[in-house]
Amino acid sequence: MTDLVNGNTALPPISPAPTSHNGVARADYATIGGWIAEDAHVLDLGCGDGALLAYLAATRGARGYGVEIDDAGVLACIGSGINVIQSDLERGLAGFDDAAFDVVVLSQTLQAMRRIEPIVGEMLRVGREAIVTFPNFGHWSHRLQILRGRMPVSSSLPYQWYDTPNIHLCTVADFDAFLAERGYPVLDRVVLARGRAVRFAPNLTGELAIYRFRE
Repeated sequence: MTDLVNGNTALPPISPAPTSHNGVARADYATIGGWIAEDAHVLDLGCGDGALLAYLAATRGARGYGVEIDDAGVLACIGSGINVIQSDLERGLAGFDDAAFDVVVLSQTLQAMRRIEPIVGEMLRVGREAIVTFPNFGHWSHRLQILRGRMPVSSSLPYQWYDTPNIHLCTVADFDAFLAERGYPVLDRVVLARGRAVRFAPNLTGELAIYRFRE
């Protein structure tokens, strides 16, 4: 895998303006892209169909690889010319060298991981920086649904309790504490609501949290 990781094959330029299901530009992609240096070497964990890597290639000239376990996601990446490795993230990143990437991204996958601390540690081993995004369970609408005695369902958490892949939901305050307790400096933090950054009470008003940090 080392030769594969150290290859210089560039990702193909694809549309630089990914959109969500309702046609709104992906503000989380734009935020992540703003933190990626030109020509950066990027590893995207749980990359899905490779849309984020394609966006970073088109807007930042980034090159790199995605890791995905789902067959459909792997096939979609291959069909788009995205470099992808099929692997289970729960088994770690032992095939990657230390500091092999400028940035390692875990976008809206953290909450579906069984072993949070090991994967974050591995991200910081193989990358100089890490970017993590996750839905904020502390959003006021989620709190209100819990007060009504129901498990939350929202645009950021669209699953019912019986079919959700999410097993480790957390709030902005939870992740702040997680990083602080381990001594990981936060380089940037943006919390979004309806695609816009929120600064007032982000743990209450934010829908999606985006963190950039290092060891």
